[in-house]
Parts: sequence; structure tokens; C-alpha cells
Amino acid sequence: MKLLYQSHSPYARKVLVAAHEVGLAGRIEVIHHETSPTRRNEEVFALNPLGKVPVLIDQDQVLFDSNVICEYLDGLHDGPKLIAATATARYRTLRLQSLAQGMADAGIAVRWETERRPEAVRWAPLRDGQLEKIAAACDYLEAELATPLAPDLGAIALATALSWLEFRGVYAFQPGRPRLTAWYENFSVRPSMLATALRGNTCD
Repeated sequence: MKLLYQSHSPYARKVLVAAHEVGLAGRIEVIHHETSPTRRNEEVFALNPLGKVPVLIDQDQVLFDSNVICEYLDGLHDGPKLIAATATARYRTLRLQSLAQGMADAGIAVRWETERRPEAVRWAPLRDGQLEKIAAACDYLEAELATPLAPDLGAIALATALSWLEFRGVYAFQPGRPRLTAWYENFSVRPSMLATALRGNTCD
């Protein structure tokens, strides 16, 4: 398998962490690609009409979107599944994944309004609105983490989203949230996380 990847993408990292967690990382060739809404990457567009990574190529099958790729990888191994089969656990995992993705989406929007967009056209109310979403999500998680999280796809999505927020300095989620901070620190030392550290700068 080949994974078109970006070393500073929270979504791409989620896929690679998942691959490590289920023992498939050794079967995947990781190929870094820079993508941006302002710079067209023809190789990526040839496989994904949205021009985004991650993209997974497995023989004649091409998959894109981190959620889809992670679900596909979860069907290729015989170990404990990242997405549980029972309805209650499955939807808890998928809900957490959706929340984490929303946090990453909001964080990317914040970066556009703080450093990526030309200063003359940045819009502070949009930045602040997105930061409010991230803060509310973190408060929600602080309460939810009274119940331990299994190392499933929801946890992977959350850890990689938080790591990206920290990596880019978008939002300091630790102050006042001891449960979330402790959980993140514990998850961050898993081999899958240590093997996939974020690095690099956005190229617009």
C-alpha cells in the first residue's frame, strides 16, 4: 500500500497512527506531498479531486479522507478493532472522531485568520468564533474523560487533533483541564505517536 501523506497534517497523522496501532505500518509506503488550497499538487489531484491528503492506494483501489482510510485499514487486520462492532461503543467512537475532526477543522480556520491569510483580509470575529468551538469541545472532553477512553479510532483522532493544536500553537488546551491534559500526555507516549511526530511548515 502507498499513503500520500503530509507530515504536518492532523488528518494524515491520524491514518498513520491508526496503521501503527493495528500493525499495518510496515505494509505502507509513506510518500510526503505538500498540498494547499493555494498551490495545486497535480499528483494528488489525479487521485483525489479535492486535492487533499491523505490518500491510500492499495493495488487498484484509491481511497481518500482519513475517516474512510482508517475504516478500511481496520478491516485488514485480525486484532482488536479500532471501531467496535457493538452499536453503543461504535457510535461513541465515531462521535469522538467527529468531535476531534471538528476541532482540527476549527484550528485550521483559526490559522487562516491569524497567519495564513494576508493580514489586510483577516477577520478576527471568525477567528474568535472558531476558538470558541475548540474551547467548548475541550471543556466537553474534560467532563467526558471521567470515563476512561479505549485506544480506539476516537482516541487516535483526538490525540492527533490535540497534538496539531499544540504543534501550531493554535490553542492551549491544558490550563484548567487536568483530565484532558493527563490523558493526552499518556497517549502521546504510545509508540504509534512517537513514530509519527508532526513536522514541517505549511507551504501556501
